[in-house]
Amino acid sequence: MSSRYLTLYKMIVLYMLKRCEVPLSKSQIYDFILEKEYTTFLTLQEVFAELVSSELVVEKTMANRTFLEITAEGEETLKFFGDRINPSIRQQADEFLTANSLKLRNEASILSDYRKTGDNEYTAQLVAMENGKCILNISIPVPTEEIAQSICDKWQKKNEEIYHYLIEELMM
Repeated sequence: MSSRYLTLYKMIVLYMLKRCEVPLSKSQIYDFILEKEYTTFLTLQEVFAELVSSELVVEKTMANRTFLEITAEGEETLKFFGDRINPSIRQQADEFLTANSLKLRNEASILSDYRKTGDNEYTAQLVAMENGKCILNISIPVPTEEIAQSICDKWQKKNEEIYHYLIEELMM
């Protein structure tokens, strides 16, 4: 792969990270770039690895997702090389971020995962973030993987209702 194209893909990723108000997961970036058929999955993996190794982005794993955040060095690099991004690609990225803003915000703010913690025991981890800070973190031990998965799925759908219930009950 030509280094010119790798540089372009890196700039697209940095542009998206800079423009989005919340951290983006790798899968969210994959969704945009692969949907537009700019490059392949394997090339994009190489792009992510090079961005991390050159410290232009940092990876943060929360629950079962890996999020990317642009660094100061990444912002400087974008200033120097960002003009290599075709204006129509920038417009498409902006449209993607705008059209999916609620979904992107929810995926960065409402996290859930589970893991095996012992014989016949799993722990569901439920997290709610606001402005990059954890506002609720609940660990629930359960006897089966199916129950843990169900709790995580319900958290994704009912998190707001559950959060308000807890606050109401605990503050009264």
